[in-house]
Amino acid sequence: MRSLALLFILFAAQVQAQLFDKEELLRIAEAEGCRQHFTPKSGGPPSRGFDLKYHRFVWNIDPAVRAIGGSVTSHFVCTIAGQQEVVFDLSDSLVVDSVARNNTPLAYTHAGNLLSVTMPSPLALGQLDSVVVYYHGVPPSSGFGSFDHMQHGPDSSWALWTLSEPFGAADWWPAKHDLDDKIDSVDAFVTCPDVYRAAGNGLLVSEVQNGALKTYHWKHRYPIAYYLVATAVANYAVYSDMAALNNGPTVEVLNYVYPESLADAQGTTVNAASQMQLFSDLFGTYPFAAEKYGHAQFGWGGGMEHQTMTFMGGWSYELMAHEMAHQWFGNKVTCASWEDIWLNEAFATYLSGLCYEYLVPFYWPIFKTQRIATVVSQPDGSVLCTDTNSVPRIFDSRLTYTKGAMVLHMVRWVCGDTAFYNGVHNYLHDPDLAYNTALTHHLKAHLEATSGLDLTEFFADWYVGEGHPTYTVQWSQDGGGNVQVQLDQSTSHPSVDFFEMPVPLRFWGGGMDSTVVLDHTSSGQVFGFHLPFAADSVQLDPDQWLVQGNSSILLRVPVAGFGNNKPVLYPNPVSDEAWIHVSRNIQGQVDIAVYDATGRAVQRTSTVVHAQRVPLSLATLSAGTYQIELRNGDEVLMLPVVKR
Repeated sequence: MRSLALLFILFAAQVQAQLFDKEELLRIAEAEGCRQHFTPKSGGPPSRGFDLKYHRFVWNIDPAVRAIGGSVTSHFVCTIAGQQEVVFDLSDSLVVDSVARNNTPLAYTHAGNLLSVTMPSPLALGQLDSVVVYYHGVPPSSGFGSFDHMQHGPDSSWALWTLSEPFGAADWWPAKHDLDDKIDSVDAFVTCPDVYRAAGNGLLVSEVQNGALKTYHWKHRYPIAYYLVATAVANYAVYSDMAALNNGPTVEVLNYVYPESLADAQGTTVNAASQMQLFSDLFGTYPFAAEKYGHAQFGWGGGMEHQTMTFMGGWSYELMAHEMAHQWFGNKVTCASWEDIWLNEAFATYLSGLCYEYLVPFYWPIFKTQRIATVVSQPDGSVLCTDTNSVPRIFDSRLTYTKGAMVLHMVRWVCGDTAFYNGVHNYLHDPDLAYNTALTHHLKAHLEATSGLDLTEFFADWYVGEGHPTYTVQWSQDGGGNVQVQLDQSTSHPSVDFFEMPVPLRFWGGGMDSTVVLDHTSSGQVFGFHLPFAADSVQLDPDQWLVQGNSSILLRVPVAGFGNNKPVLYPNPVSDEAWIHVSRNIQGQVDIAVYDATGRAVQRTSTVVHAQRVPLSLATLSAGTYQIELRNGDEVLMLPVVKR
């Protein structure tokens, strides 16, 4: 037991050193997006009249030279009878040397970042065919670096990498930017100087020496989205960790690391095993278990979840969890539209939090506190991506990542743990979605099926709508233990007039506590229930299930303040600050006058009624008895008060 305790202390210290950098999620978001301006594609059947089946990549790369040359063979099936033109996305910065079919040259045009290939005759529906594109050149320098290199380490060795999300694949190979057209399988042959190693998707089949060059053959036999195809070439040090999954296979975690980072990486990547075990237990076996999982270091500050081989710019615990989570959410099931990018990024962000909840629980409340604070730091913003032509909007760290993650947390609260995890598991294993693409309504349908709930209003408010609620709680308890609570809500953005949510309150008193969940369906709703102890304090949302404003107010109200139209001033006697609880027909601005025992006005103020409450300050007055006059239009209320 002592050795286990020491292990936990060392692990917790390591995580603490890596977790609470407020810029970490921003770096993740930036690294996962490359600022390009190709036209995004939406959900639906494969576009352009053909369905990709296979790519064979043959690339010549020297990391010291920012250039690429080689060929890409594309096998496809015709989906529109009579199709004769095959169109790929390819940057005009690259030079097409030739295009061929069965060693026969084909006519083509290359302009406007599109490569249009003319087949020798119209294709028949369902016909399998292929073309080979031979090309070379210097990829354009754009955004975060879809194709980039740098020097590193004490010997200034070169490293080169790719990063294609969302629209950067065409910077370095003739791709098809269509989320709904996953490539069934790929082979990549990367030739580079033999002082380097080349990383890639899937399994390393061979390393073939040819003089001072070496060719690495990577084979991947799972469907893959175009932006998840990747390679990186550097003087990598190589080692493996192993993840033994419960009631499942043992998966290799292959690590390609800069030599100067080897010690740091080895101290962290060992945690990949427990993260993979957790995600496999919660959501089903690691989706690419027949091949591998891996990390390849690259020169950006965050990470990118290339299928089976995440590119890592650092070795933090949370970054590693986030990118591994993408293998389920984003890689196995990919968003079918960039509007629905939260299906990738919110889940990855939330699963990094689940690593804290299940593996290092001390940090789970801190994770939630920080994420909620980020969401409510601004009053607006939708999880639904409202501008898919803006890469910063697609990868907005506050909305797509953080708010999306906390929306998942709240729908888990609404559905309950069993229904939530079963619904997400079914979403990932739906035969129409697994190793394919999905939209938000697919996730919603699976959660509704397992929970029995209609989540239409929830998704309208939290996925499409903007902003968040702020709550005001007023409560009282009589001598018999009967409690009354009035729960008011305001919203930060007019797109949502009210967030219907189950709202938890925890009451304490006399060494006892009890949590009550209120089904909050309207602002000002009054609830009644019994507690077996005298409560002296209340906390709203003690376990942080809700995204809510930070200005929530808890007030103990006299019982007389509920269920009638009489004004109530409390507390009374008052030291400095008090409140006047008024009926609903008193709204807007009110004028307040304070009279002493001689009838002289000693204080006059104006304020606005909020949630049936009017603030009253007597801080500048001396102790004594006063009369409070409150005017609202033609209505005048008089209330006595004692100042201590």
